[in-house]
Amino acid sequence: MRIRATVAAVSGALALSALAVPAAQADEAPGSLAAVTPFGAVADEVVGDTVIKKVTVNGGKDIVVGTSKKKSVTISVTATDPSGIEDGYAFLWKGNDIDSGDVVGAMVPDAETGTCTTVNATTSTCKVTVVADPKDNIYSNVLAGKWHVFAGAAANDGDYNIREKYSSVSVKREAALTTNAAPEPVKKGKTITVTGKLTRANWDTLKFAGYTSQSVKLQFKKKGTSTYKDVKTIKSGSGGALKTTVKAGVDGSYRFVFAGTSTTPAVTSTADAIDVK
Repeated sequence: MRIRATVAAVSGALALSALAVPAAQADEAPGSLAAVTPFGAVADEVVGDTVIKKVTVNGGKDIVVGTSKKKSVTISVTATDPSGIEDGYAFLWKGNDIDSGDVVGAMVPDAETGTCTTVNATTSTCKVTVVADPKDNIYSNVLAGKWHVFAGAAANDGDYNIREKYSSVSVKREAALTTNAAPEPVKKGKTITVTGKLTRANWDTLKFAGYTSQSVKLQFKKKGTSTYKDVKTIKSGSGGALKTTVKAGVDGSYRFVFAGTSTTPAVTSTADAIDVK
């Protein structure tokens, strides 16, 4: 089948012409990918009555990448055809158009074919695994945000269906958040200073760096209860620093909560307990 004969070429071409392209040279990526996709083309194309019913990436969750650990991501392609499904394939890519070579990043499977499970006589779900590696294909902060999902399915009778941009998935820079409330213990009515820091992965330097000018909520949970309540919202400053003051009332715990952005996931700090005398 077409999909089996050319998947290896896809992986190699994408890896060489897209994955490792530095940000400064991203717009110069080669435009030769069109000839080496599983069906010899990258534009949407349907031959026969093969239908891609569903594609799920990473269990429906955002792909969050830090500065050192590789992130394995499963892509499931469910397709149907009267003759049954022989194979399914998918990869992730970022850019505007594969055909013209406008690709700044890609995550492609090492396997030459998907691992397919039969649902019934006409339908199968095929899975592939791609890897997001901050030391390889996640090489720059420009790669944060929406990625396209390329999906294809081949039927037993030679029919096929390919979608260059079947759907999208968010690839985000891992975030970290801290909280410290002081002094402790503190007398009732006195001032408590709550500090912390909001940072996120910098894929250009492979280090965490401060995330500035972001809205972060301070929350408080009274001792003996289970619910946190909003106290105030503040902005992160230089280096992602957080600092605010509150009046001591009762024993409890403070924490900072960041809602996230299109390039950075939500994160909640570990709570810090305060003892009020």
